[in-house]
Amino acid sequence: MGESEEFDVLIVGAGPAGSFAAERLARGGVRVALFDGRPAGEPKACGGGVTSKALKAWPHLLEAMGRTVEEVEMYSPAGTRVRLKLDAPFAIYSRVAFDSYLRDRAIQAGAHVIPERVSVAAESKHGEPWTVRTRGGESWRGHVLVAADGANSAIARRLAGALPNAEMEVAFGYRAPLPKSEDAPTVIAFLPGWVGYAWAFPRLDHISFGIATSQDAFDHTSLDALLWEFMIGYYRIREDPRAPLWSSQSKGSSEGDSHAAVIEKKLRASVDRYAARIPGLAVETWNTRRVGSDTWALLGDAAGFADPVTGEGIYYALRSAELFAEAYLAGRAADYEQRCRADFGRELRRASAMRGRFYGDFLGAPFTDRMIDFARLHPGIRRTLRELVAGDQGYVNLKRALARSALWPL
Repeated sequence: MGESEEFDVLIVGAGPAGSFAAERLARGGVRVALFDGRPAGEPKACGGGVTSKALKAWPHLLEAMGRTVEEVEMYSPAGTRVRLKLDAPFAIYSRVAFDSYLRDRAIQAGAHVIPERVSVAAESKHGEPWTVRTRGGESWRGHVLVAADGANSAIARRLAGALPNAEMEVAFGYRAPLPKSEDAPTVIAFLPGWVGYAWAFPRLDHISFGIATSQDAFDHTSLDALLWEFMIGYYRIREDPRAPLWSSQSKGSSEGDSHAAVIEKKLRASVDRYAARIPGLAVETWNTRRVGSDTWALLGDAAGFADPVTGEGIYYALRSAELFAEAYLAGRAADYEQRCRADFGRELRRASAMRGRFYGDFLGAPFTDRMIDFARLHPGIRRTLRELVAGDQGYVNLKRALARSALWPL
C-alpha cells in the first residue's frame, strides 16, 4: 500500500466500535481504512459480557460463538446470595473471538483493514485531509478521522483532552480453567469495603475472573488479594455449596485453609493475567466533553461511553459506531455528538450521578447489601434487578421502577 493512498474515513482501533463503524460505512459505499494495531491473538482485557439489550438490537452478534447466560448469582458485600433467572439471556464472549467476528464482517463489507499501529501525523486544516503514520514512516490520508482505540486513546487526548484518574476505572483479572464439575455459574459479587465488584464469567473453554473499581482509590496489592479470595471461594463453592464466597466471612478451620491453599496453588500455575482502564465520566464532563465535529469523531471507550456504575461498554461502543455511521452517511457527520446525547447521553449522565449512591450506604449498610437483601425477599425488586443486569432497566427511571416493584411484587 502506497504512502499517498487516500480514504474517506480513517478509523483507528479495530475493537467492537471501530469494526462496527467500518462495516456500516463500507456497506454504504464509503472508502474506509480500519487500523488494527493490536498484536494478533491478543485479547482486550474485558469480561466479555454482552447484554440482552445489545443482543436484541443486533441479533447477528449471537453468531460470534459465545456462551449464553440465563441465570446469574449475585452476592452482596456481606456474602448474601441471590439467584436471578433472566427473562432474556445475555452472552459472554472471548474478546479474541468477538473482535475477530466483527472485524471479519467489516472486511466482508469492503473495509480495508491495515494491521498497523498508527499515530496522527498531520491534523486536518482548511479542508485538508488527516494523515496517520506508522513509526516506520508509512502513511495514509483521510478526510474524517475516527478514534476507536479505547480509554487510553492518544487521539482522544489530543482532540478532547485527557481525563483525570477520578474519571477512570481499573479492571483487572485472570483467565482460569473451568471447574471440573458441570456447575460453572456466572457470578457478580459487590466488593466488601471497596467501590466496585468482582465477576466470574464462564466462557466456552475458561472463566474470566476480574475486579472493576475506581482508579483514584486503586491499591493493587489489596485488590489482587481480594480477587484471589473471590476466585478461591468460587471454586470452593462448586465443591461445597455451604462454603462462603469471601474467606473473611468464614467461620474457618485449618482443613478449610489447607483446601484453599491447594486450590490457590493449582490456579497460580494455570492463570493468565490481564488489565485495562475503563472511562467513568463525571456529570460535569458529560455536560462539556466534545466527541466529534465534521472532521473527527470519538467512539466507544475513546469517547468515554461506558456505564460509570458497572463499567459495561460494549453496547455503547456498538451504538456510538452505528450513530456515527448514520450521521456520516446522511452527509451530516457533525450531528454525531448530538445524536449520542439524544440517544444514550442522558442515561449515562444519570448513571454518573448515581454512582456514589449506588456504592454508598443506605439504612446503615452498603446500598448493595440492602439491594440484595430486599431482592431475596421481594419478587418485584428481584425482577427490577434482573432487568438492570440484562441492560433493559435504565438508571433514569430506576428509582421509580424500584418503588413500583415494591408496591406490585408480582
